[in-house]
Amino acid sequence: MEKNITVYTTTHCPYCTMLKGFLSQKNIPFKEVNVEENPEMMYKIVKQTGQMGVPQTEINDKWVIGFDPESIIAAL
Repeated sequence: MEKNITVYTTTHCPYCTMLKGFLSQKNIPFKEVNVEENPEMMYKIVKQTGQMGVPQTEINDKWVIGFDPESIIAAL
């Protein structure tokens, strides 16, 4: 089954950079949404998760908050 992965980030977030690097190293394709450039998406993720911080990763309608490789692998 195709995994649909979206990573919500900001421009200067070191954990976002680490998370994108982790996914790239594992050859896991993902879509990035920068919430600084797309503020309405920030409202969407806060509404869905109740969390303001980034990164937030949506994997097939499941959410992983922060840089948490183990949870991301588990969600896959």
